Amino acid sequence: MTVNIRRSDERGPADFGWLKSRHSFSFGSYYDPEHMGVSALRVINDDQVEPGTGFGSHSHRNMEIISYVKRGVIEHRDSMGNTQQLPPGEFQLMSAGTGITHSEYNASRTEPLEFLQIWIEPDVMDIEPGYQQKRFEPAPGLQLVASPGAANGSLKLHQDAKLYRALLAEDQRATLDVADTRSVYVHVVRGEITVNGISLQEGDGATATQTTRIELAGKDDSEALLFDLP
Repeated sequence: MTVNIRRSDERGPADFGWLKSRHSFSFGSYYDPEHMGVSALRVINDDQVEPGTGFGSHSHRNMEIISYVKRGVIEHRDSMGNTQQLPPGEFQLMSAGTGITHSEYNASRTEPLEFLQIWIEPDVMDIEPGYQQKRFEPAPGLQLVASPGAANGSLKLHQDAKLYRALLAEDQRATLDVADTRSVYVHVVRGEITVNGISLQEGDGATATQTTRIELAGKDDSEALLFDLP
């Protein structure tokens, strides 16, 4: 088993005034050839958006784009006609396919917005663009959020990958069996957990390869995202 740790303060910084971000992998002006993503997982940006500001209309193609709000509410508009608000606890998945234009704003004039922006490379190109949004009621342990076949009510992901949310109380444990040919990436959203005995805190990430079991344990009330990747 190999586990590589990516500490929160090692992530690439960006500060545009209205937006402060930490990049787990190379993105925009931040480039690190040692951190270009893990398997099909290409981007995890931890974004903080000032009140009343946001990302103006811009385009994407051939990318699976997941947003998960930690604090605040996203105001979303796109070229498919979707006008939605994304609060904490809900996941948004856009399949950009042949092309989609969208904007993402902080819906509040007074409160900051904090959210994770995640990009996963698809395994099929130039599909019809799609939009999904769903609230997953909090459940202890591992909860499937996105998968290729939309299993168990999860969002449909156009890649041989699965995304789980892990909610762990102090001393609570969860395990996931994986093929030893797979890669697993864990990102801590809040709190502190251990991954196969290695301690991770908020903003930390870990890549595990050549293993058949991932063991998570909560050190306090904690939340993490786990990616099972090809």
